[in-house]
Amino acid sequence: MGAEPLSILVTGAGAPGIRGTLYALRSNPEQRPVRIVGVDMDDDVVGRFLVDAFFQVPPPESPAYLDAIRSICRQEGASLILPQTTREVVVLSRWKEELERDSLRIMVSDEQAIELANNKWTLLVRCQELGLPCPAFHIAGSEDELVGCVRKLGYPAQPVVVKPLVSNGMRGFRVLRSESWDVLRFLAEKPPCGETSLDDLLRILRRGPGWPQLLVTEYLPGPEYSVDVFLGEKLAVALPRLRKSIRSGITFRSQTELRQDMVSFSLCVARDIGLRYAFGFQFKLDADSVPRILECNPRIQGTMVASVFSGANVIWFGVKELIGESVCRLDCRPAPSSFYRYWGGLGVRDGNATEI
Repeated sequence: MGAEPLSILVTGAGAPGIRGTLYALRSNPEQRPVRIVGVDMDDDVVGRFLVDAFFQVPPPESPAYLDAIRSICRQEGASLILPQTTREVVVLSRWKEELERDSLRIMVSDEQAIELANNKWTLLVRCQELGLPCPAFHIAGSEDELVGCVRKLGYPAQPVVVKPLVSNGMRGFRVLRSESWDVLRFLAEKPPCGETSLDDLLRILRRGPGWPQLLVTEYLPGPEYSVDVFLGEKLAVALPRLRKSIRSGITFRSQTELRQDMVSFSLCVARDIGLRYAFGFQFKLDADSVPRILECNPRIQGTMVASVFSGANVIWFGVKELIGESVCRLDCRPAPSSFYRYWGGLGVRDGNATEI
């Protein structure tokens, strides 16, 4: 008889990275059978056709969310929960101990670590305290403060980055530039959704009910990297990958680059914060090619499946740690690999899905 399938509830079945997460779980190095239960706030998502069972759940901020998760786990015999969205990570970390009393194990760090890592301001302050390279940064809570911070960082002569303290998927992210478009650029380029001028940004922010707190940082001109990290009791792995093509915050082409500086920086701050399981960091190179930490994703990253092809399936390592089977060593040394995302789809007719 074969091994009993490991039953796992995966949230965010409509997230862009759902296909990759499922691949990492099903293509685990032990070839262990898994049964995956997917949930999402929306009932019409692609993940419902890719998992073994699917359920719609309330938003994580709803009082009914936790009861829904408990009920689905009982019904489907799932004892492991893998959250994929930032909102769910925050809520599940807050209720982690209570859910564990119900024999449910959640692949999320403790609440204090999640709170610090999710906040881009507190993360950069901690990195600064640790002596790790990060961009010059300020916090602005009013129009006057925002204008002052932007000017201090060299605008309009230099581009400047503005983003909320807590956000994901490029929500609220803007690169402030003063250069005007000309007809050649208008005809040759797709409009960059993250680029605007200070005047245009101020016009947007004046329309709200209140002024948000914003992180204002220097613009780093070099390429951007993601680092996929696993941190367990007996093993720590960090795999940097160059984000060669990014669209709306999603990596479409990446190349693993085993840079020791990013590995060391990532593990240093992760250990200090108290992160566990599978999570990631974002870096960008400055003019001298020094990697500077931008932010942390204290959850499964959208393109984390790329780690599978470099020889370190960090998502599966997180699952192993969660069930008390700590990974002690890698079976082989991580190797460079490439990852390409492309437009695919599912054709659905009479409830039957065909992948193209």
